[in-house]
Amino acid sequence: MKLIFKGEKFDLNGFHSDSRKIKKGDLFVAVVGSQVDGHNYIEKSIKNGAKIIICQTLPVIIRSNITYIQVKDSIEILGQIASIWNGEPSKKLHLIGVTGTNGKTTIVTLLYEIFKKLGYKVGLISTICNCINNRILKTTHTTPDAIVLNNLLSQMVSEECKYVFMEISSHAIEQKRIAGLYFRGGIFTNLTRDHLDYHKTFDVYRNTKKKFFDLLPVDSFALINKDDKNGTFMVQNTKAFKQFYSFQSLADFKGKVLELHFDGTLMAINNKEFFTLLIGKFNAYNVLAVYGATVLLGHSPDKILLLLSMLHPILGRFEILHTSTNFIIVIDYAHTPDALVNVLDTINEVLNGRGKIITVFGCGGDRDKGKRPIMAKKAVQLSQNVILTSDNPRFEEPNDIIRDMIYGLNNNQLKKILCIVDREQAIQTACLLAKPNDVVLIAGKGHENYQEIKGFKNHFNDKEILMKISNLRIIN
Repeated sequence: MKLIFKGEKFDLNGFHSDSRKIKKGDLFVAVVGSQVDGHNYIEKSIKNGAKIIICQTLPVIIRSNITYIQVKDSIEILGQIASIWNGEPSKKLHLIGVTGTNGKTTIVTLLYEIFKKLGYKVGLISTICNCINNRILKTTHTTPDAIVLNNLLSQMVSEECKYVFMEISSHAIEQKRIAGLYFRGGIFTNLTRDHLDYHKTFDVYRNTKKKFFDLLPVDSFALINKDDKNGTFMVQNTKAFKQFYSFQSLADFKGKVLELHFDGTLMAINNKEFFTLLIGKFNAYNVLAVYGATVLLGHSPDKILLLLSMLHPILGRFEILHTSTNFIIVIDYAHTPDALVNVLDTINEVLNGRGKIITVFGCGGDRDKGKRPIMAKKAVQLSQNVILTSDNPRFEEPNDIIRDMIYGLNNNQLKKILCIVDREQAIQTACLLAKPNDVVLIAGKGHENYQEIKGFKNHFNDKEILMKISNLRIIN
């Protein structure tokens, strides 16, 4: 590959931002990361064979046989190089990004499934997995880094994908993992408290999300949840074509929930009724966003409604399990206060007092501590029993996390709580307490098949635990 910079051409064998991956003749991009500064590894990259260095600050030692290119923002340049190196794959695809606190995974997955049913070859980049058509690839981040991302998009082009649906995390926006990509559309779901351990304040978190819409090109669309108070803020400075979806006010795509059940939701979009197998008002928002995006991509509204009625819930997102003893289990990824409230509100509305709710959940270690007592308080308010347990404690002690969760609860609220650190025992206890017509909510991990403890990811899956419990027969 030839890199042209300020009119000068450079021959390259490859490029990396990780000095350990550098080989002879490569380009090294020194990136200032959240934990590691690549500028500290310039000399190591040269020893490994780098002949060109892109950096924001020139090193103290300048070697005569090395070309140094000083730039204002090396991570932005990394994204552009990754795109060009792979033939600018995002420009050869209809790439749609979805951002917001909750609903991203559901929306991108439903869009992926709908466009497959429409007969297209489709790519998916999500928290659960990455897919190229029907081929599933493992994922470790909601949004991969620029190099991995462009390689993935290039594979999708090679395998003739036309559409790609992609989750856009706030970390990815702030760390410019999506730099150099060309989006045909962006969707905003909602914004509530999350990732404040990283962004520090809600305003910074909100402004980070907005950057995605600021950068959308003029020939793209921005589809916005009008019912979220931050919705119009997201598109204040966008050049994209603005469209809105709403249940509460006039919008381009207007929804209405007619009936809620544990086997689905009867709803209407723009006065046309249909039944979706997805459950709850929060999922109705996701379905409405999917409908709007598919229409904006040029497809028949009536056909979309038919396809939406055929789609099943996403793994670990309000996943319903029926038991032989006539209580219901709900597995959900809810790990923010708003997501937990959405799930519990839905269960309460459908249950309508016919049984009690037993909620099992924990909070992640080394993450936003401020949300811990908020989530515990909401769980106590909306459940009859709450079992506090471990989520992914990481490098924190689980008992310390639980202590943070119960901080501020009064004596009456504490009477509704059991603290069982071992998550498997907590799930078993909840099922033993459940009677006919009750609902056991197991929240926080959803699709995850691990528990992260002291730097290790140990195999753990909530659904697998349920299948092992003696005297509990799942009849789905």
